[in-house]
Amino acid sequence: MEKDVYEVEAQVQAKHWWFAGRRRLFANELARGNVSGSCSILDVGVGSGSNLRMLADLGYTNIIGLEPNAAVVEICAKHGFSNVRQGDICGMPFPSDSFDAVLATDVLEHVTDDSAALREISRVLRPGGAALITVPAFESLWGLQDEVAMHYRRYRLHTLRGRVLNAGFQIVSSYYFNYLLFFPIWLARQLIRICRLRLQSENELNTPTINSLLSLIFRFDVATARHLHPPFGVSALILANKPKT
Repeated sequence: MEKDVYEVEAQVQAKHWWFAGRRRLFANELARGNVSGSCSILDVGVGSGSNLRMLADLGYTNIIGLEPNAAVVEICAKHGFSNVRQGDICGMPFPSDSFDAVLATDVLEHVTDDSAALREISRVLRPGGAALITVPAFESLWGLQDEVAMHYRRYRLHTLRGRVLNAGFQIVSSYYFNYLLFFPIWLARQLIRICRLRLQSENELNTPTINSLLSLIFRFDVATARHLHPPFGVSALILANKPKT
């Protein structure tokens, strides 16, 4: 992802409906995974620091971020996140069994060998530790955000489940989310392509009124997705555990 895109996200993440809703969703999943406040947590691919903000707000204090892009590490430091190290998800600079939980949210799609990345996540997790993984879903939704973010792929849930299981995890829950906005987002991305709109990020397509409306929709979405298990969604989520030995 280009530095300008990170700058846009860093500016909007605190109140933007997408980032705020995801933080709410992740907080609920961490609670379901019994990740307590004393746990050591690794956030892989910190991006603009949304997860770091969420974890700090929830009272977690033992947090480390890992980010491959040195420029992004600088941006995080500028926004108050000094606990971010530079490194590669496929060769993380941590000993085995180092963390109680690992967050890899919207990361695997950036990696050429996502299976190797999942095995590395398993390596740094302690036995019994939790992994929270999200990815963009459905190739039919490929659009501007995938291109500026330099994605390699979007996923189907069954494909992601297979790779997580092959990496040695036990799956606790898995489902699509952001299902209510699936078709509006699909249509918007077609229009952006047809009209050839020049944007740094889709996050620029927002106003206070739109943001308030989408916040309400997304709040309901993330509260119901894990119960309804919709057959489609803009994103897919897996909560998994590393088996105890």
